[in-house]
Amino acid sequence: MIDYDALPEQRQSLIHQILTETGRVIGADIARKLGVSEHTIRRDLQELARQGLCKKVYGGAVSQFKQSASFETRMAQNVPEKSQVARKCAELIRPGACVFIDAGSTYVAMVESLPADLELTIVTNSPQIASVLSGRSNIELILLGGKVNAQTGSTLGSEPVNQIRGMMFDQTFIGVCGLDPQVGMSAVYYEDACFKKDVLAQSNEVIAAVTADKVSQVARYKVVPCEEIDIVVVSSDTRMENFRHLNMRIEVAQA
Repeated sequence: MIDYDALPEQRQSLIHQILTETGRVIGADIARKLGVSEHTIRRDLQELARQGLCKKVYGGAVSQFKQSASFETRMAQNVPEKSQVARKCAELIRPGACVFIDAGSTYVAMVESLPADLELTIVTNSPQIASVLSGRSNIELILLGGKVNAQTGSTLGSEPVNQIRGMMFDQTFIGVCGLDPQVGMSAVYYEDACFKKDVLAQSNEVIAAVTADKVSQVARYKVVPCEEIDIVVVSSDTRMENFRHLNMRIEVAQA
């Protein structure tokens, strides 16, 4: 039997492995599993955080969020999973609603799958989403103005914020960089996080499409707690156990 109390490198390697597989570790649980003190595990998490391998949260840690690739790069990643989640999101749209759709590769796939006869008002800060919908005469399309951020694929800044403050949305499909049961929803870029907060303040129902790589992840800037998200759409509920007690509906997309 391994004496983990005397082998810090092996402890930290195992903790990192668990983080990679599950996205989160609870300090007290790991201490019991390895037969060491919680203080020892806190030191291990501190060292892993120093190495950039995790982010400490209350009671444990989550795996370190990987810096987001460019929008064009993300469009080509995890395509089958995104398509699966996108179709489920499209089913949730209510006919005749005023819908805000945030920038994101999953939401580009969502609008591509909308029924041809669906009548909606759609507001978006994504030129890509606007391009997909531009020929749809049954959709009133509003593209928010502003400078386009190459990383988010969206218009950001004071112009789109001022525009949405004069609107009310029946439904909002919000982009998610990280979703953690304790920290909530988070974003990589400060300007994007501020914009999302303003959008959600104008929204009656908030829906978040979340791929597996974003579950139990914490990006740099907090947006809202999980309780302010009404519906989360995921491809699998494998990593959603820690979210079950929260006041939000989890929809699992069918393959």
